Amino acid sequence: MRESAILDELDLLLVTALQTSPRADWQQIGRVLNVAATTAARRWERLRQAGLAWLTCHPLRLPGVSPLVALIEIDCAPGKLHSVATHVIEDPHVVTAAHVTGNHDLVVTAAFADHASLARYVGFRLGAMDGVTATRAQIVTALYADGSRWRLDRLDERHRGTLRPDRPAAAATRTDPDVADEALMAALGQDCRLAAADLAKRTGLSATSVRRRLARLEADKVIAFRCEVARFLSGWPVAVLLWGTVAPDRAAQVTAALVGMRETRMCASLAGPANLHISMWLRSTADIPDFEARLATRIPDLTIVDRAVVLWPLKIGGHILDPQGRHLRAVPISRWPDAEAAEAEAAVVRHLRGPRPT
Repeated sequence: MRESAILDELDLLLVTALQTSPRADWQQIGRVLNVAATTAARRWERLRQAGLAWLTCHPLRLPGVSPLVALIEIDCAPGKLHSVATHVIEDPHVVTAAHVTGNHDLVVTAAFADHASLARYVGFRLGAMDGVTATRAQIVTALYADGSRWRLDRLDERHRGTLRPDRPAAAATRTDPDVADEALMAALGQDCRLAAADLAKRTGLSATSVRRRLARLEADKVIAFRCEVARFLSGWPVAVLLWGTVAPDRAAQVTAALVGMRETRMCASLAGPANLHISMWLRSTADIPDFEARLATRIPDLTIVDRAVVLWPLKIGGHILDPQGRHLRAVPISRWPDAEAAEAEAAVVRHLRGPRPT
């Protein structure tokens, strides 16, 4: 299956339906696709088992934490790239990791509790890792788009509307998530299609409380649902990372234009020499110069200063992938257990606190 896998039109429609509404029941999805609910469920299970498509839910905030997101570029010693990568992708706060062309070996996005924990990770986790020769970290100051919004767009607006909930969306409350929310997010991270009753059993909450909390977490943008598809079968097999510069007073207009483009997977502003980072999915490598020419025409305020092509999408949204972008397994996104790095940092602090050498 993995060697000869293809996605037919029904598979692509099914993935689009689950991208539109990841928790829609199979009866609803079957009606939209004009197939039996059992057919839709069976198709999905085949895709999931083959690693060709998968569903996930991951937290965007945790109790007591307003995460700091950073883009980290890692250089590796010859022959050490894959050894470094296999360690980095196991870190639960690493959201994405890619082996890329260009000036760096690995590009990673990760979430941290604060600036100190980012410094600890770069200095004491990556800095002590065998095979890492250099790192550069840049803080994400605003995230305008991420992969959870990307769609295959195989369904028309009428069918997409059918899949959206009939009930009004919950109003945003800006309530900080609590420990019960964290337990609910952990359960959803294992299976985001679990029914409210099953989530209630796993968390000790009532089904009513589960539904209410889910609505609030979505409205407050505390969780992100994603339905991903192996990129080589998506029709958009080439992933390109771009670094650009834009004048601060034009950033809003430029990012709005970028987010509106079909190819955009992720768009974020950075606190660094290149103050904009963009991830694009394209039809072919031959499209790269044409796409950049189109960017120059449509968005003249944006200057591209660096670019890289993804060779191996090692991790996307907390899920580890093979070189073709097929799903292997999940590493649920959670806090970084930094005990070893924290002890190394504490040793440096103890040294600094000691008497000044004469």
